[in-house]
Amino acid sequence: MKMITAIVNRKDAGEVCDALTECSFAFTKMATTGGFLNSGNVTLLIGTDDERVDEAVEIIRKHCAQRMEPMASVVNAGVPAFGYYKTEVLVGGATVFVTNVEKFEKM
Repeated sequence: MKMITAIVNRKDAGEVCDALTECSFAFTKMATTGGFLNSGNVTLLIGTDDERVDEAVEIIRKHCAQRMEPMASVVNAGVPAFGYYKTEVLVGGATVFVTNVEKFEKM
């Protein structure tokens, strides 16, 4: 048995969850916040048999899109509050961890 931990952008979470449910994957969904952009994410905990790991990861891959989004950045040229400028950063996609499960009990 494996535990898949998938950190998904909140904009992709609905599609990912719908597709996982359609393929009979059970999961727990938690709202989380990323540290770099302080953006909203969803972390999915998916327990599955070893044989279905690739299927679950492929569903996540298929329904998560990377995209460029604007972000305000602080320009500090040695002077406090010098100004802000807009830049674009790559967001989205998913970060997926697959770990072994030593014991599983459903109560």
